[in-house]
Amino acid sequence: MNVTVVIPNWNGIDLIEDCLEALREQTQEHQVIVVDNGSVDGSNDIVRVKFPDVRLLEFPNNAGFAGGVNRGIRPALEQGADCIALLNNDAVADKHWLERLVAAMEAQPKAGMVAAKILTQDGKRLDSTGDFYSTWGFAFPRGRGEVDTGQYDGPEQREIFSASGGASLYRAEMLREIGLFDERFFAYFEDVDISFRAQLAAWRVVYEPRATVRHYIGGTSSRIDNYEDDEAVRKPKPQTEGHDRPSAFARYHTVKNFAYIYTKNMPGRLYWKYLPRFWASWGMMLVSDAKRGLLASNVKANATALAHLPNILADRWRIQRGRKVAPTQIDRKLYHQLPPLQRLRFVRMGLMKGSK
Repeated sequence: MNVTVVIPNWNGIDLIEDCLEALREQTQEHQVIVVDNGSVDGSNDIVRVKFPDVRLLEFPNNAGFAGGVNRGIRPALEQGADCIALLNNDAVADKHWLERLVAAMEAQPKAGMVAAKILTQDGKRLDSTGDFYSTWGFAFPRGRGEVDTGQYDGPEQREIFSASGGASLYRAEMLREIGLFDERFFAYFEDVDISFRAQLAAWRVVYEPRATVRHYIGGTSSRIDNYEDDEAVRKPKPQTEGHDRPSAFARYHTVKNFAYIYTKNMPGRLYWKYLPRFWASWGMMLVSDAKRGLLASNVKANATALAHLPNILADRWRIQRGRKVAPTQIDRKLYHQLPPLQRLRFVRMGLMKGSK
C-alpha cells in the first residue's frame, strides 16, 4: 500500500520533533506531510531543518483540526495514496504502529478506518480504544483513564463506531466516496462525524490494539483552548478555568458540533426515536454550562448551529439519500446509555439521579 501520514501542527515546538523521530523508526514504508496551521513558535523551522524528507505545507492561518488535516489529505490523494494515517503532533507512535494498521486494513476490504490503541504518555493508562456514539447525542472514547490490562484487546472488541483522528488510518477509496472532514466542526468530534458517515455508507470502522501510540493529552488542544477565537489570533486568554470547566473555545465547538453530528447523520427513524434524549441532553448541557459560567459560549454555539441549519439539512439530505445500510444496523452500533462521564457530571451537578 502507498501510505501517507498527515500531521497537523500548531505551535508544537516541544512536541513535533518527538512525533517525527518516532515516524522515522516505523517498519512500514510511508511518506509524511506536516500541515503547519500558522505556527509562530518556530516549530515549522524544526521540521524544515531537521526533517528535510518531510513535506511541509505552511499556511498563514489556523484552520483547526478538520481544516488542517484536509489540507494534507487532498495532496496525498492527488499523489495516489492508498490510505492516509492521521497522527497528532503530541503523539509518539510505536515503531510497528503503521505496519499493524495497514495489515488490519489489508485483511478487511470493507474496513474504511482502522483505529489504534491510544495510551497516556507513560503508557500505563488508556486514552482511547475506539470511540462510540450514544443515543443521547454524546460521543466518548472507550476506556479513557482505565489502566491498560488488555481488557479491550479481544476479537469481540474490534468493531467500534468511530476512529480517533489522533492516530488512525483512513482508506483513500472511502474518503473519495464519503468526502473529507467537515471543516465547520473546526475542532472536536469531526472524527466522529466522518466515522458516522462511513458507517452509513457501509464502511466498517475497526480497532487494532497492537498498533499503539502514546499521547501527551491536551498537548495541542490546551493551547488552542487558551486563545480568543476560531482563528487562534495569538492573544492568550487569562487562565481562570476550574478543574471541571472547559474553556469557552472548547465549549463553543463542543455544543455546536453536538448539534451537527445528530442532525446530519442520524437516520430518519432513529432521528425521531432518540430525539427526546437528544433534547434532554441539550437541556442538561444548557443548565450545566449556566452553572459553570459558560452560558455565553453555549448560546453562541446554538446560534451558530441555527445559522448553519439550512446547509446542515442539505448535507443531511445528501448523506441519507446515499445511505447503504438499514437504520436497524446503525442502531445496533450505537451506545444506548448516557456515557459514564456525562452521567457523572450531571449527577454531581444535581441534574440527574445517581441510580441508573
